[in-house]
Amino acid sequence: MNAHPPMDQTPALRSSLLDAPGVAHAFFTRDGGVSSGLYGSLNGGVGSNDDPDDVAENRRRMAATLGVRSSHLLVPYQIHSNAVAVVDEPFPPALRPRVDGLATKTRGLAIGVTGADCGMILFADAAAGVVGACHAGWKGAFTGVVEATLDAMESIGASRANVSAVLGPTIGQASYEVGPEFFARFVAADPANGRFFQESPRDGHALFDLPGYIAMRATGAGVGRFKSLGFDTYANGDRFYSYRRSTHRGEADYGRLISAIALV
Repeated sequence: MNAHPPMDQTPALRSSLLDAPGVAHAFFTRDGGVSSGLYGSLNGGVGSNDDPDDVAENRRRMAATLGVRSSHLLVPYQIHSNAVAVVDEPFPPALRPRVDGLATKTRGLAIGVTGADCGMILFADAAAGVVGACHAGWKGAFTGVVEATLDAMESIGASRANVSAVLGPTIGQASYEVGPEFFARFVAADPANGRFFQESPRDGHALFDLPGYIAMRATGAGVGRFKSLGFDTYANGDRFYSYRRSTHRGEADYGRLISAIALV
């Protein structure tokens, strides 16, 4: 592991929409960690090829920033699905649930998701003492992971009309070119989805507005308040990891951002 002094307040983005007594949250950037090279510096991805000790230290710093023990920062094994789990105690790393959303009402747990272009959404019903987090790439958003996260939160006492949801750094429309089969899938499901696509300079392709699509799914599901932080992961390489940017550059791997929320 790289020799760096420990830090208990790691830089992160936050939203006033999620500020409430007893709730801590953070949309971590790539700043404030110990990883080096392609992973510099706050890589939270255990699925990357980064030094595991560096990833563990990065996660320890994230947990400390949220005010929980490092063993209580819970991130699932994400599979680009609409599956969501309710958790009430820590799970060991080897037994991470294969889901794309988590919900809890247990204090002292931080639940989070990773991303490197996909949407990371944090949810809170502070009055009910229920929080949630989900990973919404195009496939998860398309198949209903946002709605499933709200369902899971309601199953443990939340009311979606009282839920605030915030979308963290996500690939922006100008950076997200897709092929004709992608466009066809969305408009076949609902012709109104055409409004989330713009013509691309590349013939037969289009630019997809993933943040806008996620916002539509969230507000359509009846979430009380929704906001996108409005940061494009692809276009801001100094602050965010991006799978697509790394692919375009021919890089061997990429780091993962973490967004997490806790009842403290």
